[in-house]
Amino acid sequence: MTGTLAAIGAGIAAIAAGFGIGSIGKAAMEGIARQPEAAGKIQTAMIISAALIEGVCLFAVVVSLIA
Repeated sequence: MTGTLAAIGAGIAAIAAGFGIGSIGKAAMEGIARQPEAAGKIQTAMIISAALIEGVCLFAVVVSLIA
């Protein structure tokens, strides 16, 4: 039973990270479409935000599998 709950927790964390990174990508593409000259700054912020979300997702997966 505990293994099943851990797998569900890891799956929820991965799905949430996917939605978060998807929304970051959507917002970045909209921002670049509105201001193409700011593409470099927007892309840098997008990559940093995606990396932070990915780190939180990895931490959540590890915690759910350990618990």
